[in-house]
Amino acid sequence: MQTHIRTVTAADAAAYQALRLRALQEHPEAFGSDYADEAIRPLAAVAERLQDLPERFMLGAWQDEELIGMVAFGQSPGKKVRHRGSIGGMYIALEARGRGIGRALINGLVERARPLPHLEEITLAVTVGNAAARALYIAAGFVPAHVEKRYIKLADRYYDIEWMTLRFEKQ
Repeated sequence: MQTHIRTVTAADAAAYQALRLRALQEHPEAFGSDYADEAIRPLAAVAERLQDLPERFMLGAWQDEELIGMVAFGQSPGKKVRHRGSIGGMYIALEARGRGIGRALINGLVERARPLPHLEEITLAVTVGNAAARALYIAAGFVPAHVEKRYIKLADRYYDIEWMTLRFEKQ
């Protein structure tokens, strides 16, 4: 089966929302958003979130016509912080893991974001204990920055996150 990486657009809102809800349900400890809140979000609002802009975009991994992986990028807009961008919402469907899709998404995101004006670094957060995701990010050049304790709370359990940064020089 052939997998290709492309931008997720407003036209893909239904496919995106289905995969997003699956991610939130399967791994609630890995995302700041809550399944119940996202499940009631109107599809029009989801489509609006998927506007493809140079400084804010979503990449998806598609197998035939099915969205099986995703990752989002956003560059901070303010003059004092526009040198920073962030990655969020990274998820690969369980049945598609171990095939290099996560690496392809991260590499595609970095390649697209790197030439943005003023951008010097990209940050991300990974839930402490998610060894596979952490290894993927380190292999892509991200460096651990610090651990933030008790960042996510599910019922009575807390999860720490590790912030990681990829820095690059402008040419």
